[in-house]
Amino acid sequence: MKRTILTIVASTAMLCGNIQAQELNNFNRGGRQQVVSPEIKSDSVTFRINAPQAQQVSLQGNWGGRGVRMTKGANGVWEGRIATPEPDIYTYNFVVDGVSVNDPQNYFVQRDGTRFLNMLMIRGEKTQNYFEAKHRGTVSYRWYDSKLLGINRRVSVYTPYGYEDNPTKKYPVLYLLHGAGGDEEAWLSMGRAAQILDNLIEQGKAEPMIVVIPNGNPNQQAAQTLGLETARINTRSPEMANAYVKSLVTEIVPFIEKHFRADAKKSRRAIAGLSMGGGHTITASQLYPDMFDYICPLSMGANPTEESLKQLRALKKSGYKLYWLACGSSDFLYENAKSSPKAVTHGATGASISTPSLRCCSSNI
Repeated sequence: MKRTILTIVASTAMLCGNIQAQELNNFNRGGRQQVVSPEIKSDSVTFRINAPQAQQVSLQGNWGGRGVRMTKGANGVWEGRIATPEPDIYTYNFVVDGVSVNDPQNYFVQRDGTRFLNMLMIRGEKTQNYFEAKHRGTVSYRWYDSKLLGINRRVSVYTPYGYEDNPTKKYPVLYLLHGAGGDEEAWLSMGRAAQILDNLIEQGKAEPMIVVIPNGNPNQQAAQTLGLETARINTRSPEMANAYVKSLVTEIVPFIEKHFRADAKKSRRAIAGLSMGGGHTITASQLYPDMFDYICPLSMGANPTEESLKQLRALKKSGYKLYWLACGSSDFLYENAKSSPKAVTHGATGASISTPSLRCCSSNI
């Protein structure tokens, strides 16, 4: 019996060894040369791709300027070089004989909707919090039933480092909303939200908090990459007006406060959103003035209407600690955003409802 067991173990070990060797061979593409890409230096960044059969290869990136035509070396490796751009996160891809492909050597990838793009991350003061901190929080994905939308939906939740170690401590909550084309992974994949939070909390610049990133597309169960069917929801019908925002406040907030150690006070809730999410932020704060004490629409403005002014007066009456509106001056919504502080600070009669905590800023983002 012992001899039989030893034979089985030895045979399994040999099989695993053969599989591993084959896997390494596949990874190395039959012994083809492995290249370094991108190679970042103080004055230049070099990109490379092993494509010996290609006739033409170019490099496309969002660091400004035209694409770079790459040159082919004797070893079949194509190479292109750019001057090192300012510290930031950039995206790029190769175009090989007219076909867009990612850099197989670069594991930094972000997803924008259904597009996957490589990231070029240049270190510097601006990007210091985009990289991993020493102490890291946890990102989890939770499912909740939305009776309002009629589907089971997924939400991303960030909990800070140390959350699991103190079962009695409660945390403030930020509801972070994505822009058009995004989903519950956008702030994590494109925005480096978890890394930024880890760093700011570790540096003592932010209070440890829970961050909730919902899916702002009411017809989606979750990100499209899961391959789930979308629901048929007519968001233009009167009964479905602001359906997602209503679901956010009446379903997601209670779900989080039931299943996580969230401090369920208005003074401990914040809401912020980009573009479409900025619109959702404005709507949520006006429809539910007693819900959030910190309100931050980004890259979004709203022209005042009689109804919105009425809602803003209710928001003023309820009170808030901070209303921060931010929009880059090159954003096509900038003029709209500039008019929004007037809507926030004045009622229909012209009476000022401004507070010391109303802030507005602009920058060339």
